[in-house]
Amino acid sequence: MTSPPRTEGRPLESPPQLALSPGRRHAYWHAGVLLAVLLGGLYLARRHWPVLESGAGRLAGADQGWLLVGATAALGTWAASALAQQGAVLRRLPGSRLVAAQFAASAANHLLPAGLGAGAVNLRFLMRCGLPAGRSASALAVKATAGATVRLALIALLVPACPGLLRAPHPTPTTLAVALGGLVLLAALPVTPWWARCRRALTAVLADIRALHTCPARAAALWGGSLAFAALHSLVLIAVTRAVELPLPPLQVALLYLAASSAAALLPTPGGLGSLDAALALALTVSGAPGAAAASAVLGYRLLTVWLPLLPGLLVLGVLVRRKAL
Repeated sequence: MTSPPRTEGRPLESPPQLALSPGRRHAYWHAGVLLAVLLGGLYLARRHWPVLESGAGRLAGADQGWLLVGATAALGTWAASALAQQGAVLRRLPGSRLVAAQFAASAANHLLPAGLGAGAVNLRFLMRCGLPAGRSASALAVKATAGATVRLALIALLVPACPGLLRAPHPTPTTLAVALGGLVLLAALPVTPWWARCRRALTAVLADIRALHTCPARAAALWGGSLAFAALHSLVLIAVTRAVELPLPPLQVALLYLAASSAAALLPTPGGLGSLDAALALALTVSGAPGAAAASAVLGYRLLTVWLPLLPGLLVLGVLVRRKAL
């Protein structure tokens, strides 16, 4: 037998292999991400469709003017969130992309619990803007700290104006056990391997807060945006209660919203779905609102802040991912 001919000095050519170009791989990956977020949004809409249908029926006879006020306030929450996020970093961020990222983050927040969706979107956005991962995470922590501080300050200011509205609940054995467990975990934290990491993260956040307050414009944006965000969400609920003729003064509604949303933040549900609904309905009912009107107000608030913006927000998220803004 004779061996196959070889070309002297030239290696044998391997058979051609099919390979995707980097651009095509990125396109497929982006399309997959977009499809995943759209399917997630459709799944949530289908799962909660009875709530959407019931809310639409209850709000059909509501005052359209007040609902328009609530919708306008809901639109302003994303601008307020963008302002607070800009205030949490010293670097100038692209304004239009920043607002779009907040809109997308609000939609992603309803897919993952405990704010993980919004945190992931904002983290990727800040990193795309050139901030290191550690600095981006610190900026998110600064924004969250400012938001929590503003909420507590507003509650402290409104409590004297609404005496007797908020009453401490009677502690149950389960509540006491959970509180005791939390205290034990906090007391044991310094002896765990995570203590050094937590201390470094806290030190970085405090250093960023001090650096931001050396720039008055950034400090004003951080605190002003955080205040506007909480106030506009309160205004959404106030407008809806006016629309359904719920007999509660606006200051009381604002205080109930701030207290209920702060309590619901302790429960890791996607976007507060379920926990915030129950807390708001309970707070409004205990304060003297009729059950049907309280349920309609909560459904209207959710319609304006969650269900109507959900699909557009997911579409914006997909566009940002495809354009590598996230």
